[in-house]
Amino acid sequence: MSVHRFPVQLRFGDQDPNGHINNVAFIQFLEEARVQLGLLPLPAGAGGPGSFRDLTGDRTATYVARQEVEYRAPLLHRREPVWVDVWVTRIGSSSLSYGFRLTDEDSGTVYAYAEAAMVQVEAATGKPTPLTDEQRQVLQGWLGEPVPFRAAVAAGQGS
Repeated sequence: MSVHRFPVQLRFGDQDPNGHINNVAFIQFLEEARVQLGLLPLPAGAGGPGSFRDLTGDRTATYVARQEVEYRAPLLHRREPVWVDVWVTRIGSSSLSYGFRLTDEDSGTVYAYAEAAMVQVEAATGKPTPLTDEQRQVLQGWLGEPVPFRAAVAAGQGS
């Protein structure tokens, strides 16, 4: 499994009146990790040089079709960043899903697990368009385990 890890700096404005990081900020953290993953340099032979985003340029866009977040622990504002682990959980014909884990740097506390289903569309029409062979090759390298949501684990479907 190829997990990529990115630090996300907390902002004072991410807090809610209860003193912890608001759930809306968590969605922004997922977005930040997805963007960073898409901009990573690709290894030789995997569509490189360039990034995953460079594989399609401006002819496509990727939309969020669904997101699920399971909060595990309150995250309080602090100077240290929260770390977002991201990997691919599913590859479809024109879609894919990312798994996420928000944690401390040492992975001691998990603040949330999440999953985002994405669909690739033609930028001009908004209609779904198949992932290319090059995209699939990269995504296969990022493929990992299902997100261990509590309900899935209880049902024997997750790690």
